[in-house]
Amino acid sequence: MKKDFVEKQRKKLLEQREEILASISGRNEEVSQIASESEPGDEVDQAASRIDGSLLNQLGELNANRLNQIDAALLRIKQGQYGICLECGQPIPEARLDYIPYAAYCVNCQSKRERNI
Repeated sequence: MKKDFVEKQRKKLLEQREEILASISGRNEEVSQIASESEPGDEVDQAASRIDGSLLNQLGELNANRLNQIDAALLRIKQGQYGICLECGQPIPEARLDYIPYAAYCVNCQSKRERNI
């Protein structure tokens, strides 16, 4: 894989990583705010607070998962394995990596993995 492409992807991954970390930080502040605002109110207020908290937790889990994928991609770059499918060992097309820079599997292997879940 071309060095300039890999470097471009590394920068993109680092930018996405920073965005996620900022989002997680903001989410933590929102959760704290919801927790501090939860006073005994009517049932509708309590339900709305629980839904808000649940939604924020789910978003946090998605961000944490994506952060792990980004960190793994950055490690593959350091190891010189970036752009190689972890399943079949074939190159992942640059177009796929450009769209999903943390992709660890080629389209075929990713499809197989998703069908098995």
